[in-house]
Amino acid sequence: PVGFKNGTGGGVQIAVDAIGAARRPHHFLSVTKDGTSAIFATTGNEDCHLILRGGTPHTNYDAASIDMASELLEKAGIEPRIMIDCSHANSRKIYKRQRYVCRDICSQLSDGDMRIMGVMIESNLVEGNQKLTSPDKLVRGQSITDSCIGWEQTEEILGELNTAVLARRA
Repeated sequence: PVGFKNGTGGGVQIAVDAIGAARRPHHFLSVTKDGTSAIFATTGNEDCHLILRGGTPHTNYDAASIDMASELLEKAGIEPRIMIDCSHANSRKIYKRQRYVCRDICSQLSDGDMRIMGVMIESNLVEGNQKLTSPDKLVRGQSITDSCIGWEQTEEILGELNTAVLARRA
């Protein structure tokens, strides 16, 4: 499976176009294991999905955004399979807001939305983040890049998502 995120400006069409391209066969010039030039052929990848990450200046995890993205996918002849990035612009880059994003997604799942096939959550063992310093000063299990929710909150969110998926299946 391959996911394509919407642009940082919030535009979804660029990702829909990328999915369309990835699904088709391609030929390209590359180098073999022996170091000689060769033309390679691919069959395309049908297992692609759209990732909604939000964008400047808005989020795109709400039901109306899912509807809009699904319409673009269907117009391109692509089955709507949407993963939602609960971080980045969808959380307004405030890692603690991932919980609220997930709650909205849980509501959509509980209401039976089958187009949502997954979520991305920025999570680690220890909440927050830290600067990359000398190894002996690093907190084990805490991000050195983006701020993350901690393990306890991750477990709670995954439990809520599980409950929502079970409701969708009922």
